[in-house]
Amino acid sequence: MQPLKGLTVVTLEHAIAAPFATRQLADLGARVIKIERPGAGDFARAYDSRVRGLASHFVWTNRSKESLTLDVKHPEAAKVLERLVLEKADVVVQNLAPGAAARLGLGYEALAAKKPGIIVCDISGYGGDGPYRDKKAYDLLIQSEAGFVSVTGTPDEPSKAGPSIADIAAGMYAYTNILAALLQRGQTGKGQHIDISMLESLAEWTSYPLYYAFDGAPPPPRTGASHATIYPYGPFPTGGDGTVMMGLQNEREWLKFCELVLQQPGVATDPRFTGNAKRVANRDALKALITEAFASLTAPQVVERLEAAQIANARVNTMHEVWAHPQLKARGRWREVGSPAGALPAMLPPGTWDEGPRMDPVPALGEHTDALLAELGLDAAAIRALHAAGAV
Repeated sequence: MQPLKGLTVVTLEHAIAAPFATRQLADLGARVIKIERPGAGDFARAYDSRVRGLASHFVWTNRSKESLTLDVKHPEAAKVLERLVLEKADVVVQNLAPGAAARLGLGYEALAAKKPGIIVCDISGYGGDGPYRDKKAYDLLIQSEAGFVSVTGTPDEPSKAGPSIADIAAGMYAYTNILAALLQRGQTGKGQHIDISMLESLAEWTSYPLYYAFDGAPPPPRTGASHATIYPYGPFPTGGDGTVMMGLQNEREWLKFCELVLQQPGVATDPRFTGNAKRVANRDALKALITEAFASLTAPQVVERLEAAQIANARVNTMHEVWAHPQLKARGRWREVGSPAGALPAMLPPGTWDEGPRMDPVPALGEHTDALLAELGLDAAAIRALHAAGAV
């Protein structure tokens, strides 16, 4: 049995952070009921149309959910939402604008007074208090506030991460905090309030550069795709316009690299390069030496030497190459899920499973509205009236 089967999550979510957290709860078997605005829904539905007319972000983070459209500001819809939470929900997740959930009566204190076992997870840019509480926050802005952008990119230009890393970090901490709260509720019978901040989530992930710059020390420099504080570790050109990505972690590997890959064992004892700190300080000279050694070799020939020396290396794959990655294929990591656009490929969530994860369709907007209203006991006439009033 999937570990969260029988658990119900009601979520007022948009974009990435909350949807990513709740999709992972759905992967584990939870029933996830997604409240969406009638007519438009989660605004991530309109980000693009790259997946057979559906948005790439939405397809990624919303499989296995039920879509219920409610105009939560409409009095009749608000009653439906309250009933749904009090009668069905074990967990409520929301990443609405600051204060919006509380105004809807979905703050933890209001819900816990009626349902002590409820778990409420609020996800926001900066947290539920402090001077930045009401400040708008999007992924790129948090990447900047958390200092991530300042240590990412090239010496000439800072850069953001390609994926929505601040949203992903917050979604992961929401997911793991909810799991911990469920374990605690199993022991105490009580729910709890979880306050997840995107800033704090990404600041935790950026803590190595923070500590590297401890007590006024210079922060790690921006070094493109190369590692800022370990060298050689990054991309290196080869003959034939090729590139190899490689990394050394210790002195044993450094000796092997010089002997078997560069085939210049004397470089290992060059006083400029004895120890990682010296190699980092003299990275330009070392890069020139490596580039010269690789210039007469193709990328496959360099990789062959790296493999023989047991030096870690990788291809710089494109997105198309990842779709066809032989390791993902060999480990059977791809499945299909339904969607309004038909069957779509979906990667299994990381990990191993006694019973496969739940991988149900990506919902159409409002697809489950009438069924959920009927489940709450509303008859056909009452459901028609809600539609006619614009409440759903």
